[in-house]
Amino acid sequence: MPIRIDGDLPAKHSLELENVFVMNKNRADTQDIRPLNIIILNLMPTKIETETQLLRLLSNSPLQINVELLQTATHKAKNTSEEHMLKFYETFDDICENKYDGMIITGAPLADFEYEEVDFWGEICRIFEWTKTNVYSTMHICWGAFAALYYHYGIPKCKRDSKLFGVYPHYSLDISHPLMRGLDDTFYVPHSRELEIRTRDVAKVKDLQIISYSDIAGVHMISDMECKNIFITGHGEYDRETLEKEYRRDIAKGININVPENYYPNDDPAAKPYMNWKSAANLIFSNWLNYFVYQKTPYDLNDLNKK
Repeated sequence: MPIRIDGDLPAKHSLELENVFVMNKNRADTQDIRPLNIIILNLMPTKIETETQLLRLLSNSPLQINVELLQTATHKAKNTSEEHMLKFYETFDDICENKYDGMIITGAPLADFEYEEVDFWGEICRIFEWTKTNVYSTMHICWGAFAALYYHYGIPKCKRDSKLFGVYPHYSLDISHPLMRGLDDTFYVPHSRELEIRTRDVAKVKDLQIISYSDIAGVHMISDMECKNIFITGHGEYDRETLEKEYRRDIAKGININVPENYYPNDDPAAKPYMNWKSAANLIFSNWLNYFVYQKTPYDLNDLNKK
C-alpha cells in the first residue's frame, strides 16, 4: 500500500522514479480504510533530502500511511526555501490538538550546544511532553534520541574524543524483540556523530532496554518497555551518497576529517561507496510500523489514552 503525501512535495517525484507507490489525497480519500497517521518533526538542515529518505522507508509496508511534516516555529530553516516550508510544513500550534499513530523526530547538527542553549529547546520540550498523550509510538533519531533521553529520563549526552563517521557492524541484544525480527546476526548502520550514550547510564533506568549494540559505535537502539519510545543513535535512513556529501562538504571547508570508515572500497574516496545497510533499515522501520504502530494503536485515535 502507498504513502499519502502532498502531490507537489519534491520527494514524490524521486520516490515514483524508484517505483514507490505514492498516492495523492484525492485518491486516498476514496478508499474505505483507516490509514496510519504519522508526523515527522524534521530538524535536519537538508529538509528535502531527509523527507525523501524517511518517506522511502515508511513506504516499504503494506499499510496506507498519511504523512505530515512538522517544523519548529522558533527556528527558521536556512537551507530550505521559505516557500517549501510554508507549503508543506505545519508548526506545533497547528497540530497540537491532533493525535497520531506514530511520530519520527530527526537528528540535528547540534552536538556543540548544551540542550538548554538550543534556540528551540523550549518548543521541543513541549513536543516531547505532548507525545505522551497524543502519539502512540515515537521514533527518535540521532540528536533527537539524545535530546529525548535527556528530557524523559535525565540521561546525559557524552562528547566523544573523535567523531564517529562511517558504517559499522551491529548486533541484537534481544533477538526475540519485535524490532529485531528478520535481521541478520550482524547488520550495518551508518553513523555521523560526536555524541554517545553510555551503557551504564541507560542501565540505571529500569524502564529502558538496549536492543542493539556495536562494539565500535556503542549503543545503537533503545526502547522503553512498551516501545512507545524508540531511540536510535545511527542513521539507517541515509542514502548511499549521504556520508560522501558530508565528507566532501567538510573537505571543501578545510575541515580535517577522516575518510568515512568501512564506506568506500579499500577506503578509496574515488570509488563508489558501499551500501550495506538498506535492508536492515527497511526491516527496522517496517517492524516499528507493524508491531508498535499498526497493531497497538486504537482504531479511533480519540481512544489513545484510554486504558
